[in-house]
Amino acid sequence: MPLRRWLQSRHATSSLRDAVRQSEIGIIGLGVLAGLFSGVLAALLGLAARGLHWLLFGPESAHGLSVLQGAEPLVLLLAPATGGLLLGLLGLGLARWRPRQPIDPIEANALHGGRMSLWDGVVVGAQNLLSNGFGASVGLEAAYTQAGGGVASRLGRAFGLRRGDLRLLVGCGAAGAIAASFNAPLTGAFYAFELVIGSYAIAHLAPVLGAAVAGTAAGALIGGGTPVLSAAGLGAPDWGDGGLALAIGLLCGLAAIALMRGVTLVEGGLRRAVPWAGCGRPSAGWRWGLAQVTPGVLSAGHGALHLTFVVEGSALPLLVLLLLKALASAISIGAGFRGGLFFASLLLGALVGKLAVVPAAWLGITIDPLLAAIIGMSAFGAAVIGAPLAMTFIALETTQSFAVAGVVVVAVIVSATTVRRLFGYSFATGASTCAARRSAARMTSAGCAT
Repeated sequence: MPLRRWLQSRHATSSLRDAVRQSEIGIIGLGVLAGLFSGVLAALLGLAARGLHWLLFGPESAHGLSVLQGAEPLVLLLAPATGGLLLGLLGLGLARWRPRQPIDPIEANALHGGRMSLWDGVVVGAQNLLSNGFGASVGLEAAYTQAGGGVASRLGRAFGLRRGDLRLLVGCGAAGAIAASFNAPLTGAFYAFELVIGSYAIAHLAPVLGAAVAGTAAGALIGGGTPVLSAAGLGAPDWGDGGLALAIGLLCGLAAIALMRGVTLVEGGLRRAVPWAGCGRPSAGWRWGLAQVTPGVLSAGHGALHLTFVVEGSALPLLVLLLLKALASAISIGAGFRGGLFFASLLLGALVGKLAVVPAAWLGITIDPLLAAIIGMSAFGAAVIGAPLAMTFIALETTQSFAVAGVVVVAVIVSATTVRRLFGYSFATGASTCAARRSAARMTSAGCAT
């Protein structure tokens, strides 16, 4: 092959494998390939979840499960409970035949030199689909990054990459998966830098950005992503908007701490109420039937976020949705449903931002509610996920405005600092710390699930 002969002539190696692992161009090529595979897997997982929504909740779910109209109350009650039961039964089977907890990309890079198992991706993907597909208030980001990181790790080991390069390639897989799911390459790239790789380096820029762009292209081609609604056309913020961004950032930081503490409290309560492991807890977590109050609590909340952006209304419905969505997310994660809070945190933040407009109006401060929602979305996401630049870039890619992104940075800094000073860590970094303790003690802990 011409490529093989060229690489061999450049590096005087005896195999394509050695030529690739010793070449910067080869590492970039592997990063792009990992991002492409990850984007395809993320898109397919998204399509599978939508298919489950359609089968369980009907054709109306095509517009978004969280804006579902006219669903049967019994379906809203039983679907998440059934998913929880199936998830518990799957957990019992895994406890018997595969008791080892899956290693996520953050843990893999922090503790295992980037080594991940493809089977872990299958396990987490199945668990996440049973959770999200049956309506639990969790996103699919855990499945996306697990699958992308697993494929990237396997690809890197096939080429015998060194430890540092393998960790980089796992970051490329995560970048491609997140970029594909949100149609946001910069968000995916900086998610990988901040959470998976854990550092920025000039040498890492080309592989990670290449992976994010490739993942975005693959997701757009297949159509399985769920991008944040475009909010282009916002006017340039002024000094008053910057001051309100400070307040929204503080509110989002405090609300995120309440959410993360709520997950811990719910998990502890369900452990005491349902002491046996496995099948009981997820079903018990949905016995209140919150979806019968509002469908906005179902699944990750894509439809509800879009509705929050485009629809103006009174504060009371926003407050009700905020409280119920936070409760549903805490119950879902605390009960043992598998998934992440990435997209749920975006919805919760947008609701906090819109609610902040009301007291500002009382003080004579006017602000565009859409701008407030964008600011809150990024600030809450940074507080919960722990990736401030990724959350800033998601605002930039949503609004296509550097001026708006500049105001968002203010809120992101305040919210992230509030969480770090008052709570100590974000949801993602806390899960990674829990995983490290689990590995050191050689024991499992349900509280470490993301």
